[in-house]
Amino acid sequence: MRIAVDAMGGDHAPGEIVKGALLAAQEGIGEIILVGDRAAIEKVWERPPHHLPVEIVHTDQSVSMEEAPALALRRKREASILLATRLVKKGRADAVVSAGSTGAQMAAALLVLGRCGKIQRPAIATPIPTLKGPKVLIDAGANVDCRPHNLYEFAHMGSLYADKILGIKNPKVGLLNVGSEPTKGNETTLAAYSLLKTASLNFIGNVEGREVFSGEVDVIVCDGFVGNVLLKSGEGLAQAFFTMIAQEIRKSLMAQVGALLLLPTLKRLKKQVDYTEYGGAPLLGVKGISIVCHGSSNAQAIKNAIRTAARCVEQGLVQALSEWPGAEGVSSCPC
Repeated sequence: MRIAVDAMGGDHAPGEIVKGALLAAQEGIGEIILVGDRAAIEKVWERPPHHLPVEIVHTDQSVSMEEAPALALRRKREASILLATRLVKKGRADAVVSAGSTGAQMAAALLVLGRCGKIQRPAIATPIPTLKGPKVLIDAGANVDCRPHNLYEFAHMGSLYADKILGIKNPKVGLLNVGSEPTKGNETTLAAYSLLKTASLNFIGNVEGREVFSGEVDVIVCDGFVGNVLLKSGEGLAQAFFTMIAQEIRKSLMAQVGALLLLPTLKRLKKQVDYTEYGGAPLLGVKGISIVCHGSSNAQAIKNAIRTAARCVEQGLVQALSEWPGAEGVSSCPC
């Protein structure tokens, strides 16, 4: 298993990216190909990791978060995310992992790998913590404007991901909406509901925002604008919750004593809602494994993203998506 890692992508690149890649190599997750500036990468480790399956593919070009993705990739033909994705296309790597610009990563995947069949829009399927374990949110930010048929495709891709990667058989699929009734929503969600209720899915109907984290639904479907806001709101709420707990604990000695007794429980709870434990999310709908990571990913998150990439390859996720009949297009859909 060979994983190409964009060493120059992310808020903490290349430091945390390289450290995470080395952790993955140490744990035997796979062979690592670090793509980026050789001098910057080599500054991160104290001594060359000759004992680990790690190599460097050098380039001095990268895409920053501030750059327009399409324009940057046209100007920087040797950008690290492009080179890493080309390694997958050429068969030198089985997957690519990046914490850099999501727009650049999606553009590179479409340009180099191409779409699966006639899938119109690739989408990011990210695991989210719930009361009943990890579930799937799709799309988490790849497509801010969607048509009904895009949501229909997201539902099928998310269902396959929940089955193959999370091990949820016959996953329950819900359409994120402002109400549970079939008549609620905007034009897009109303039309998407009509498509999904006749699909070969375990579609249970509309799901309201307050139901997302209960875990009753395995796949939450929405456009990338709503999905990204929901995802980051959840992260912010979890951080605020633990900050408020810490503030209250500091107010009294009794609370501090109680906190010591609850410390193992609090640590387990914090781990359950920590995005670094999930690592990254696959960009579904392209002909290759491309794992999108949080821009602020640390070494732990990168290591787990590489683990996710390896699992996606092992479970044949791209082949499963390619074999889905909808990947050939739904000619009868007017949406």
